[in-house]
Amino acid sequence: MGTLGNNRLNWLLSSSALSNLGDGIGQVAFPLVAAMLTRDPVLIAGLAVAQMLPWLLFGAVAGVLLDRVDRRRAMLVANVLHAVVVGALAIMVLAGTASIPIVYVAALLMGTAETVADSAATVLIPALVDKSDLESANSKLQSTEIVGQIFVGNPVGSLAFAVFAAFPFLLNTAAYVLAAILLVGLAGSYSARQAADVEPVRGMRAEFAVGVRWLRGSPLILRLIVLAGLLGMTMEFAQAQLVLYALEDLRLSEAAFGVFAFAAGVGGLAGTGIAARLVARFSRWSVLLAGIVVSGLAIGAMGLVHQPVLAAVLLGCFGGAVIVINVVVGTLRHLAVPDALLGRVIGVWRTLVWGAVPVGALIGGLLTRWLHSPSWTFVVSGASQVVIAGAAAMFLRPFRARINGRPALSAGADTVA
Repeated sequence: MGTLGNNRLNWLLSSSALSNLGDGIGQVAFPLVAAMLTRDPVLIAGLAVAQMLPWLLFGAVAGVLLDRVDRRRAMLVANVLHAVVVGALAIMVLAGTASIPIVYVAALLMGTAETVADSAATVLIPALVDKSDLESANSKLQSTEIVGQIFVGNPVGSLAFAVFAAFPFLLNTAAYVLAAILLVGLAGSYSARQAADVEPVRGMRAEFAVGVRWLRGSPLILRLIVLAGLLGMTMEFAQAQLVLYALEDLRLSEAAFGVFAFAAGVGGLAGTGIAARLVARFSRWSVLLAGIVVSGLAIGAMGLVHQPVLAAVLLGCFGGAVIVINVVVGTLRHLAVPDALLGRVIGVWRTLVWGAVPVGALIGGLLTRWLHSPSWTFVVSGASQVVIAGAAAMFLRPFRARINGRPALSAGADTVA
């Protein structure tokens, strides 16, 4: 695709960067405004559930939608919906009429729009770059998320809220409007390309069933979903306890915790810079397994140290490893899934994988209660990931050549030889 492909990718990345900026501001502003309205810890914790629930309810539906319509337009509409919802909330906060139920409804609507916007950005990548550039494009998309949300969005949201409560939501509205405008510059049609081996049907339920049948006959993608779900769950053992680990075991203050958690973003950004280079130098197979091992060793070692600087370095290594894993797995998914089914597969993928995250958070809390220390939960999380790496080496071994691109992955090419 050459220069044209690079230009179109830049339009997508620019829009995604602004959308993620809005997401990052919202990650801070929503809980802050909830805390302004109530001090009930259950109601504040429920906000996180409201933000995650749309992925469980509508993730698969969003995937079917993206296989039926122009994906650029779907992403544009989702950003407009983001802007309308957060703009209305800003007006209510300014007028003093906001309430916890209104914040919950806004969070649900924002989360629903996000299922379309985030999935669309991922699904659009193969239409914008050559297969040889997928690792690089996926790395760049990951970097827009990290920079937009963690490095810029989170601190901007916090500072803006300190100015006045509605300010971060006004900034949010502007970010989503600009993200939608930038998508206008992404010229062309981006409807799903119908594959010869994909059954043409009409109706949401029938189209979803076709996607499920394809998945059932695609052992590589099924195993990658299982792998991603197990990793997401076991990583969350520790991530859900990070604040307790920092405050209780490292003895950090609340202010210092923000700086400490920043290390994960630094590591993640580094991961986006080296993922494609690592794959080019070694292989997807080696980089994927090494990434899981590094992730496990880093998070497990955090449980054995109580020196904040060393713990922050390990947290950065963990963040970098997670991004490398995501880049490799995302590229494999782009290569293996037919374009006509990509939205549905990603919808099912995120519903299952992200559905495992709250389960991991609950298990992590129970582990900390049982073991009487967040540090030991980190050790269990790390050890579990190393075990998963060993298991992955065995149950992905039949696909090793295809994972490495020999021959290149394509629709129907993910069966065991």
